[in-house]
Amino acid sequence: MRMRRKKHREERLEACSQYIISDILAYKSNIKAAFQNDAPLRLEIGCGKGKFIAETAANNPHINFIAFEKNHDVLVLAAEKVKERGLTNVKFVAGDANILAEFDTATKCEVIYINFCDPWPKNGYRKRRLTHENYLALWEKLLSDDGAIHFKTDNKGLFEFSLNSFSDYGLRLRNITLDLHASGFEGNVMTEYETLFSEKGNPIYRCEALIQNKN
Repeated sequence: MRMRRKKHREERLEACSQYIISDILAYKSNIKAAFQNDAPLRLEIGCGKGKFIAETAANNPHINFIAFEKNHDVLVLAAEKVKERGLTNVKFVAGDANILAEFDTATKCEVIYINFCDPWPKNGYRKRRLTHENYLALWEKLLSDDGAIHFKTDNKGLFEFSLNSFSDYGLRLRNITLDLHASGFEGNVMTEYETLFSEKGNPIYRCEALIQNKN
């Protein structure tokens, strides 16, 4: 269901402007410069309302986070969460993560989070899945030699596709679970979607795909 436009959205986004990178391409040669420090960097592709990124950043104050979100009506909620917590290690990009294809490879991030992305269930749309080999080539370019993709979904078909895609691409898999909340995995931070799906009794699928020793 499409989210209704938030009241005073533009004014609210402006009030959170210190957390939003207005011209991400200005940092294409060194994305870390957005923080004016050399702390480790992690990305989230599609942050939604920001529960995950806000809590993860609060738990890791010495790591910087950049979160991409196309939908301005949810981005404003995410930015407000971060502002309310007074976090200084989070920035948002209001746009499509495909822009990362224009980035140089000099600056690397250590983790890319992909949480509950659109499964694009029709086979003809598989290239739009964020775990398709075309996207994996982009994520690999951005990740450090020991970097990893952390992937969560409630969609079994997408998870099966992703495991095969990761494997075929030569990534090393670890921490694979078909029921995250029953697995005993420690340190999980839930997203809004994850909370909703879990309350409905849906299992959550999770894995980590490592660049290290690829091929």
